[in-house]
Amino acid sequence: MTLEAIKHAITELPEKEKTSLVAWLNEQDARAWDRQIEEDFSEGGAGMALINAWDAEIKAGGFTTLEEFLAQRESAHKDK
Repeated sequence: MTLEAIKHAITELPEKEKTSLVAWLNEQDARAWDRQIEEDFSEGGAGMALINAWDAEIKAGGFTTLEEFLAQRESAHKDK
């Protein structure tokens, strides 16, 4: 079955079945997203390089605490 045939078949569905289909597709998409996040942030994943770089930056003292960041942000807004 082609994508166009599927699209046409969907337009023929009653609204209740379309709603059910959308919920199912959203669930499939969320599961795929979860799998991608798990892959990216497991050992050797693409996200691990970022985590490792952040860890190295933090260990080297190259960071701003949340409190400092918020204070700087508040100060900048007052200066406007």
